Amino acid sequence: MLELRGAAAGYGSSPVLREISFTVPKCSLTALIGPNGCGKTTLLRTAARQLPLLAGEILLDGRSLSSYGRTEFARKAAFMPQVRSVPAISAGALVAHGRFPHLGFSRRLRPEDRMAVQAAMEATGVAAWADRDLRALSGGERQRVYLAMVLAQDADLILLDEPTTYLDPGRQFELLDLIASLPGRGKTVVMVLHDLSHALRYSTQLVLLEQGRLVQRGTPEELYAGGKLDRVFGIRSRRAPDGSYYFLPPSV
Repeated sequence: MLELRGAAAGYGSSPVLREISFTVPKCSLTALIGPNGCGKTTLLRTAARQLPLLAGEILLDGRSLSSYGRTEFARKAAFMPQVRSVPAISAGALVAHGRFPHLGFSRRLRPEDRMAVQAAMEATGVAAWADRDLRALSGGERQRVYLAMVLAQDADLILLDEPTTYLDPGRQFELLDLIASLPGRGKTVVMVLHDLSHALRYSTQLVLLEQGRLVQRGTPEELYAGGKLDRVFGIRSRRAPDGSYYFLPPSV
């Protein structure tokens, strides 16, 4: 589905990421993890064509990202950044923006588009806020509306930068449960997560970065067993009898 081959990316001519190579299988959930400043968001933004490649290549369904037209790419990949502006529109209108890649020049929603918008809002639990001003919602509420917009876009590849930002713990699990269900619906998900316990719990593949380099890629079990999580984050990882993961300071 998505393949990086020796990718280098950054800002201007200064690379933040170097020689990154890995594959994201179709209908999987891949979490990008690593310390602050390691290049997780840079990698995601590059895959979303928000940043140019400085070297190497990224392929989507066997084609270079640069070969896609703007509308064609928007139908294939949807991106939700961590930080964004808050426009003065209703929640429902924002979610409808997700359908723009599928519309003609008139930008008029067809019945099937309205159905897609409604389904996305119901899936994320925001249907009751359709007429509310986006600015009047809390940060966590807005986060769910933005995810609804991404789902309404109905792209095969979904790129999420810290989707649980602003959410309280209960809502985090609700949102992650929804995201984890997407591969079963034919979607491929790549997301940045800071919470290691969430990353290990929900992902089918983890990509561990450190100082702009790929340290390890594998299943949650492989990364836990490999010991590199402990070294990179300066922690002691443990697994509870129920299979969940937790972490201790290195001195404990």
